[in-house]
Amino acid sequence: MSLNNPYQQYHENSIFTARPEELTLMLYNGAIKFLKQAQISIETKEVTKVHNNIIRAQDIIMELRSTLDMKYEISNNLDALYEFMYNMLIQANIHKFDGGLKNINEVINFLEELRDTWKEAMKIAKISQQKSG
Repeated sequence: MSLNNPYQQYHENSIFTARPEELTLMLYNGAIKFLKQAQISIETKEVTKVHNNIIRAQDIIMELRSTLDMKYEISNNLDALYEFMYNMLIQANIHKFDGGLKNINEVINFLEELRDTWKEAMKIAKISQQKSG
């Protein structure tokens, strides 16, 4: 996209000015979006689009893994879950038209649950800050 595109500029500004917890939410939403696009591409038999969207979701999962603070037990659990999802997507990419959709659906379910939990945690943290502030 062109640098003169107002939507692209707005999108870039929203990323650069987002708080870390908002960036995490954006990552979850992005991975879900790419996997839903991969689902559609499987149905329309567009091999390259399936591959590219799965790879983009895998990249996001790797980014989520890289942000974990491993001194907390929950981070170890999330790391294992992210690794599991990543490996499921590898299999989905290998077996695009022979079971790949099932793996993509499972990963979407995991990501939506994590995203929804993250959104709830953000709300609770905001309420807690308002009470203490």
